[in-house]
Amino acid sequence: MKKLIVLFIVMCSFIPLSWAMDGCNQHLSPDEFRAKQKAYITEKAGLTKEEAAKFFPVYFELQDRKKQLNDEAWNLLRKGRDEKTTEAQYNEILEGVYDARIATNRLEKTYYEKFKKILSNKKIYLVQRAEMRFNRELLKGMHHKGGEPQKPQGKKK
Repeated sequence: MKKLIVLFIVMCSFIPLSWAMDGCNQHLSPDEFRAKQKAYITEKAGLTKEEAAKFFPVYFELQDRKKQLNDEAWNLLRKGRDEKTTEAQYNEILEGVYDARIATNRLEKTYYEKFKKILSNKKIYLVQRAEMRFNRELLKGMHHKGGEPQKPQGKKK
């Protein structure tokens, strides 16, 4: 059961990117998603035009590679839907999913080294924080009409 919970959490972390790339979010094409993400991160992390021009090609390369790994994990998970899946097959599925997760972490570490050649550590931190906020706002916005993120409203009296 613990494995399934961890697996669920891992898979949920990839959902915003997967929706945008696969067109599940009907309001944004992958190019529109990237344009909004780029603008948001550029603003929130305070990137200059020069920094953004150097950073985003590498950043989006990382996103593409992470998406490939995520797709592999999802394909493995789909195999487990069959009622006749054996315990050994579930083990293979989970091993593959965890291998993809480890590969994603290694990939992020590799790209962190690339990012350090482009941005300061502070800017990389700000990019990471902005990326998380962007994804959070995107998910919140999906619950509202039009899919646009909305500002939280004050408490009602």
